[in-house]
Amino acid sequence: MPRSVLAAALVLVFSLTGAAVLVAPQPVSAQPAPPPVRPPSPPAKPNTTPAPAAQAGPNPLAAICNKYCDGRDPALAPADREAVVATLFGRRFSLHVNDSDAMGWAAVAAGGPGDEVWLDRSFDGGRTWGSGSRLGGTSIPAGATGWRTLMFNVDDWANNGVGALRACGKAGDRPDIACTAWARSTWNAWDRRTAAATGLMMFYRNDLGLFDTTGWWNSANALTAIIRNVQVSGMPSYRYVIANTYDRNVNSGLGQFRNDYLDDTGWWALAWIAAYDLTGDSRYLSTARAGADYMNSYWDGTCGGGVWWSTARGYKNAITNELFIQVNAALHNRIAGDGTYLQRARGAWSWFAATGMINSGNMINDGLTGGCANNGQPAWSYNQGVILNALVELNRATGDAALLTRARQLASASTANTGLNPGGVLREPCEPNCGADGPSFKGAYVRGLVALNAALSDHPYASYLTRQANSAYATDRNSLDQYGLRWAGPFDQTDAARQQSALDLMNAA
Repeated sequence: MPRSVLAAALVLVFSLTGAAVLVAPQPVSAQPAPPPVRPPSPPAKPNTTPAPAAQAGPNPLAAICNKYCDGRDPALAPADREAVVATLFGRRFSLHVNDSDAMGWAAVAAGGPGDEVWLDRSFDGGRTWGSGSRLGGTSIPAGATGWRTLMFNVDDWANNGVGALRACGKAGDRPDIACTAWARSTWNAWDRRTAAATGLMMFYRNDLGLFDTTGWWNSANALTAIIRNVQVSGMPSYRYVIANTYDRNVNSGLGQFRNDYLDDTGWWALAWIAAYDLTGDSRYLSTARAGADYMNSYWDGTCGGGVWWSTARGYKNAITNELFIQVNAALHNRIAGDGTYLQRARGAWSWFAATGMINSGNMINDGLTGGCANNGQPAWSYNQGVILNALVELNRATGDAALLTRARQLASASTANTGLNPGGVLREPCEPNCGADGPSFKGAYVRGLVALNAALSDHPYASYLTRQANSAYATDRNSLDQYGLRWAGPFDQTDAARQQSALDLMNAA
């Protein structure tokens, strides 16, 4: 649910200290007691994610040993890729990466004796680093015009530290400092999908089991995107986040990943269904069932049926009920002998289809008014996508081909809608100011479209998905393969929600 998406401020704008950057390419009827009248945009939902002031994780200044230990001679590197460059007073500072061993070093050229060069290392995508200490710091010796540091590891494998490096330096006789952009090796980042997953993992808080810079429900989507990446890329490196997220958060809030917002519960239920599919661990399926049952407890006869958005029972909307259909249909497909979840999914789809939230253009508006009519609020992308996944699961459960036919009508409407796809590239109605929630929407849309595309024999949306991925990769990406909000560019900033949507996209194409 967009929580004051149009009015919320952007979060955490990052800058690169003015460095010049070169990015190397990488391989129905109302009941007597209707809800109260709502404001034009839904109320802001509080962020229930814990937010300690400092990142608790690997120490970027500690000596690290992976394949080799920090402090290795760059002459031993079997590969040398100049990743990013910055200039200052004619000096050229560059970060070199040994992709074979996942190590890097800093170099200075066109300088003079006394000019300094060093590395910074970060385990949160450059938001913090070993400030005040210069990793491998050295200076150009007498008679030379260039020099380099020793090699240091990018990552900290023993502590699940997903790292990045940058080269910094200064002239010997001036206080000014220049740093390159942050970059890393192609280790766990050998193509667009794996690089996007590693970019998202730079936001993961191992101590919290959640993704920094974003909220509670967004973390459920980020986890789902990581799980999907394991499935489609074959890279197992980040499987550990599943159990870590579960163990650290299963008892928070109301327990079993439930809270006062029923859509949040639905997102987490889908994450745990995905976790179950990957791992076969029954505790994840049990938690998804707890979420589905909790959502069902907030289904009532107001507006003829449907699940409320929150326990306050003030709004019946599209996303909550789309999630309810998908979760229940998915559970039926994974539980032998089930009848209850299938009955719920069928009933919810019948109700949803009759509410009027699907408008005459086959686009889905945000929800219902107090009088149980389509409220005309924006057709957010995730409302167009989750229903596709829901209908695919329901088709799998029932064999009813009409469900895929209807899903195709909805998908064709949303992919062709020029308001949602100006110039052929997906754009959220709130862009460029989508607050904390809106950046997650497009990823959920893509997941639904991918599921439908796979279920249809002619795969009609493959070219659409490829177009989105190519545009984002070319125009909306930084040197760490982290993405911004606008898939048509230009890059604005990165956070876990933006990166989750981009990872969903790269997983798809």
